[in-house]
Amino acid sequence: MSRSALGLHESATVDAIVADHADDSRRFWVDAYCAVRAETERRAALLSAEDQIVQSMSDASPAKWHRAHVTWFFEQFLLRPFAPAYRPFDERFAFLFNSYYVSAGPRYARPQRGMITRPGVAETTAYRAHVDAAVVELLETANDLAALRPIVEIGLHHEQQHQELMLTDILHAFAQNPTWPVYDAHWQWPRSVPAANRGDNLIAGVHGIGHDAASFCFDNERPAHQELLQPVRLSRALVTNGEWLDFMADGGYATPTLWLSNGWDEVQAQGWDAPGYWRHVDGAWFSMTLGGLRPVDPALPVCHVSYYEADAFARWAGGHLPSEAEWEVAAKAGLLDDAFGAVWQWTRSAYSPYPGYVAEPGALGEYNGKFMVNQMVLRGSSLATPAGHSRLSYRNFFYPPARWQFSGLRLAQFER
Repeated sequence: MSRSALGLHESATVDAIVADHADDSRRFWVDAYCAVRAETERRAALLSAEDQIVQSMSDASPAKWHRAHVTWFFEQFLLRPFAPAYRPFDERFAFLFNSYYVSAGPRYARPQRGMITRPGVAETTAYRAHVDAAVVELLETANDLAALRPIVEIGLHHEQQHQELMLTDILHAFAQNPTWPVYDAHWQWPRSVPAANRGDNLIAGVHGIGHDAASFCFDNERPAHQELLQPVRLSRALVTNGEWLDFMADGGYATPTLWLSNGWDEVQAQGWDAPGYWRHVDGAWFSMTLGGLRPVDPALPVCHVSYYEADAFARWAGGHLPSEAEWEVAAKAGLLDDAFGAVWQWTRSAYSPYPGYVAEPGALGEYNGKFMVNQMVLRGSSLATPAGHSRLSYRNFFYPPARWQFSGLRLAQFER
């Protein structure tokens, strides 16, 4: 995967870059906007028009819809309120490309997005160009740039989220195709990044977690607060395919005592016997990747496993999944190999509000808060996450059966 469209390293922040360009923050925001928008197009460029229409399940969306939805976001929350002279490209798009913002008006049903053949890919590209021209003009001419900055900033991070979803969703679609299509023939698994701190990895006591800086974060990362941790060691390494093969060989998918009740029901209903996208071909295991169908490498991190599978594996291995607080403290201390850039890592933490959490006002308050139930938290980032979009405090969240994401795990061991 490429570097971030914003050109930021993991530890950098938009605020720091702005400070470096204090004399020309207007130019920074124009360049940042154009760069993020270009990264979306770069990812879509490897897809045919037919690829961009397909919706392989209700949890996924067509690539064309992703491209249009993030464009609607800027049109709805930036141009309509702040650019009085702006004329929408097509008023019908507000209905087609709203996602879940009830406060912003009615929307087309999510499971049916793949039925929208028109507007086509070319018209979607024209829509993006129309909005881009208006946003750039607004950023270059607005008298009160400070009022625009929060909307532009969340819009860019929102688009980066959809850049990742474009890849997870098209991979799911390609995995249904018996010809094993290739998204990127040059794709390779990212190199492992060893932990910076090779000392004792025991963590315990009271630690601060959550976002406590002035730089950007989503509202679900606040407020920063204290957590009491029992003495625990997190595995430096992610669980590998080789370890997962051992789990499978030992009857992991056939032993009900390893599984949560709902997880065992899912195993039976779905017929799971291996991670998502694994295929048994001529006596060997292969996995569908962005580079096509490739042999399973025992040394690589296991990927495309659900929370239920991660929990069952941890129980089989005699360990636990870490809590999100344990993960954040260990990552902050530099104790985790591949904390970022390989796979999202399941935690045992339910996705719920931090103490004192207050959602943002207005429609943007629907971004995170209303989903804080029945989901589990993942930490880190994946090989599909645009670099620079990761933070120690970032809280990803999915339902326990989900495994079309680039999701894996590491284990925790409590001191006795």
